[in-house]
Amino acid sequence: MEPAQFVRERDADAAVACIPTRSSLLTRLKDANDHEGWIRFYETYWRLIYNSALLAGLTAAEAEDVVQETLIAVWKNMPGFEYDRSKGSFKAWLLQQTAWRIKGQLRKRLPAEQLPGGSGADTWTALVECVPDPAMSALEASWNEEWEKNLFQAALRRVRAKADARQYQIFDVIFRLGWSPSKVASTFRISLARVYLVKHRIRRLLKQELIDLQERPL
Repeated sequence: MEPAQFVRERDADAAVACIPTRSSLLTRLKDANDHEGWIRFYETYWRLIYNSALLAGLTAAEAEDVVQETLIAVWKNMPGFEYDRSKGSFKAWLLQQTAWRIKGQLRKRLPAEQLPGGSGADTWTALVECVPDPAMSALEASWNEEWEKNLFQAALRRVRAKADARQYQIFDVIFRLGWSPSKVASTFRISLARVYLVKHRIRRLLKQELIDLQERPL
């Protein structure tokens, strides 16, 4: 079952095509000393940036550099960052920041003699423009899907960290492995009613974590 389909089964209003970042987290990131907020941001988004870099054709090492460079760029921009709904979502802005760093990695692959001379912003723009761009189109096409998958996995990780280990294991074999409730009851030696109770409880936690990570589409 696809992530969005799973959420819609519990609550149609909780599922959105693309999950934006909560405004509350963006507000926290304005404080460079809010270490907990930045850790939460990193844990939520580094895989999205990393996987998107890989999809754009970068190596694992290059993708790691993109993650580091993009997060540094976000950190530098956050103190003065003002969300303007008319200019698009944070998701689109993060894509732009990620794409810029991916282009920078692709640029490094070019022979030195192919790079234009000069200095300053015009030179950097020229360097980026001379990079072949088909990978960028693929990145933009996959960004929405990767965004949703990434935040769904982030919600699962939060639930796993908070939930009772045995209850999460029961939920995991149902959701990930597709076990039937009767097989779960037999394997874990619990009643069928208990299986449904655990399943409902973990789903409710998961829905809450998704709500915590999302807001209405921007």
